[in-house]
Amino acid sequence: MSWHRVDPSDVPEDGRVRSVVVDGRTVALSRCGAGLGALENRCPHQGGPLGEGAIEKGWLRCPWHGYDYHPLTGKPPAGFSDGVPSYAVEERADGVYVELPELDTRPRSVADAMVETLVAHGVTHVFGMVGHSNLGFAEALRRAEQRGELTYVGIRHEGAAAFAASAYGKLTGRPAACFAIAGPGSTNLLTGLYDAKLDQAPVVAISGQVPSKVLGRGAFQDVDLSSVFKDVSVSTTTVHSGSDHAELAALAVKHAIDGRGVAHLVLPDEVQVLASEARAATPDGRLSDRRTRPDDAALSTAAALIRDARRPVLIAGHGAWNARAEVRMLAERLNAPVLTTFKAKGLIPDSHPLACGVLGRSGTPVASWLMNESDLLVVVGASFANHTGIAPYKPIVQIDDDHAAIGRFDAVTADVLGDAALTLTALSNALDEVKATDQRPDVAARWEIWRHEKARRAADDRGRGVSAAAVFAALSQHLSADAVVTVDVGNHAYSLGRYLESKGQPVLMSGYLGSIGFGYPAAIGAWAAAPGRPIVAVTGDGGFGQYATELTTAVKYGIPIKHVLLNNNALGKISKEQLAEDYPVWHTSLHNPDWADYARLCGATGIRVDRRDQLDEAMIELFAAEGPALLCVEQDAELL
Repeated sequence: MSWHRVDPSDVPEDGRVRSVVVDGRTVALSRCGAGLGALENRCPHQGGPLGEGAIEKGWLRCPWHGYDYHPLTGKPPAGFSDGVPSYAVEERADGVYVELPELDTRPRSVADAMVETLVAHGVTHVFGMVGHSNLGFAEALRRAEQRGELTYVGIRHEGAAAFAASAYGKLTGRPAACFAIAGPGSTNLLTGLYDAKLDQAPVVAISGQVPSKVLGRGAFQDVDLSSVFKDVSVSTTTVHSGSDHAELAALAVKHAIDGRGVAHLVLPDEVQVLASEARAATPDGRLSDRRTRPDDAALSTAAALIRDARRPVLIAGHGAWNARAEVRMLAERLNAPVLTTFKAKGLIPDSHPLACGVLGRSGTPVASWLMNESDLLVVVGASFANHTGIAPYKPIVQIDDDHAAIGRFDAVTADVLGDAALTLTALSNALDEVKATDQRPDVAARWEIWRHEKARRAADDRGRGVSAAAVFAALSQHLSADAVVTVDVGNHAYSLGRYLESKGQPVLMSGYLGSIGFGYPAAIGAWAAAPGRPIVAVTGDGGFGQYATELTTAVKYGIPIKHVLLNNNALGKISKEQLAEDYPVWHTSLHNPDWADYARLCGATGIRVDRRDQLDEAMIELFAAEGPALLCVEQDAELL
C-alpha cells in the first residue's frame, strides 16, 4: 500500500462525489461533512462508475441502476451484502491523500500473443479506435508500441482507419491493421474494406466483440460480425478461449497476403484478457514467393505476335507496378508507346519519350490516339475496366499472374500467365529481329498537340474560379518526384489523370469501388507506408467533407500531408451525370466552411486561392509548410 496525493481541484465539496484519477486508476472520492471517503469506482453489479453518482440522504447512489452504498465505508444498506472496497483517506496540511494497493502487473494475455504474432509477421501500423469491447487488445497494442514494435494511429471515424489500411496495402503489398469495437465500430470499417477487397490490397481487420456469454442473445452492440464480414473478407474467424490464438493471428496475415484481400479476426471481450504463455507465431516457412515463370509455349506464341507487329503498344496496369523497369525495357526494345491505366499512373514518367500518359476516361488523347493506331496491344497487369477502355477489337497479348484475370471481359488473342517482371524479361530475350516501327516521333507529335491544348485550357478564365488544367499545371511543376499522391473520387480525379504530368509518382485511389472520401484517409495510410516521402492528397470538397475531421488526426500525430482541395461547393461529378442523362441538377450543391479557415482551426496551415496567378506562390507555401497543410483552390466547376 502507498499514499497518493489528490489534485486539489479534484477534491469534492460537501455532499458531493467525484471520479478522481489517482495513481493511474479512478476512485470515487466523497465528502460528507468533515469526512472524506474513497471507494473503488466500480459498482459490484455491472461496474457502474460510482463517482458519477450522487449522494442522497446519506447514501451514494450508483448512476446506472440505483444501488446504494455508504459514501465513506462502501457498506450497503441493511439486508444487502454487496459492499464496495474502500480506501483510507487523510486530509493533511498540503492536501488530501488516498492509500491505495500497488497496481497489479497484468499477466501476458491472449491479446499479447496475437499482437506479438502480428508484429513478427511484419505488421507495423494499426489504424483504429479504442472502445469498451476491445480494451484488452488495445492494451496489448499499447505495450507493443511502448516497446517500439508498432505505431498506432487513433482516427476519428473507423471508415478512415479502413481506408488508411487499404492505401497502405496498395502502396506496399503488405498488410496494415485496422481496429474497431463490436457493432457499429466494426460495421463502419466495411466501405474501406470493400475498397481493399476490390483493389486486391492486403489488410488485417480486427474487431472487438461482446462477451461470449451474451453473444447471440440480443445484447448491446451484439452483431454477428463473422456473417457481416463474410463477403468482404478472404477469411473471418472468431477467436475463442480454447483457440490457438497465435496461429489464428498468423493465418490472418497469411490469408491477407496470399488472398490479396481482407482477413478478419473477431475477439470477444473476455477472450482478449485471458492469461497466455503461448509464444508468438513466426512467418518462417509460411509464405512463399508468388512469382511464377510463364509457360514456354505461351511465351513463344506471344513473342511471335509481338515480333510481327508493326505498331505494338504496351498498356500497363497497376499489376505491372513492380515490373516498371521491365516494361520500359520491352518498350525501348520495340520503340513502342507505353499507356497506363489510371491506377498505374506514374509507372513510367511522362517525360520518357515513349510515355503516353493514362488511357481512358481519366486519360490523355495521346494515349487514345496511339492505341487506335496500333496493330497489337500488349496488356500487362491491367483489369480491362470499362473506364480504361482497352479496345477489345484489337489483337491482344494479355500478361497477368491471376488466372481469373485472363479474358475476364473479352477474349484475348494470346495469354501468358506469370509474374510481370519475369514474363517481360523472357519476352524481351525471345525477340531477335522485330518488325516494329519507331513510334517515338508519333508520341512526341501527339504530346506537342496535347500540351498546346492543355496550356489553352489552363489560361481559361470565366471569373468564376480557377480551371482544373491550371491547378494541375502548377502541381506538376511543384510536386516532388519522390512524392506519393492520393486522390479522391470526382471531377478532380479525372482532371488529375488527364493533366498532371507525372515524374513517376505513384497515385493511390479507390479504383474499383470508386468510393468518395478515400483521398485524405488514404494519405494517412501512405504516410505510414512511406515514411520520409512527401505525401500529397488531392480531393474535392465532396469527398473531403466526408472525413474532414481526419485533418485533426494529421495535426495530432504530426502527419505532414499536403492537401490540394479543389472546391466548387457541389458534388460536381454527380451534377454532370444528371445533365448527361437529361435530368435536372438536383440536390448536389454543398454548404461548406471556408476550408482554409477550417484547416487553421484544426491547427494546420490553411491557404486559399481563387485566381490562377496566385497558384505558384500558394504551391510554394504549401510545400514549405511544417506539418499538415491545406490549399483550397476555388475552382470553376465547368473548366475541367
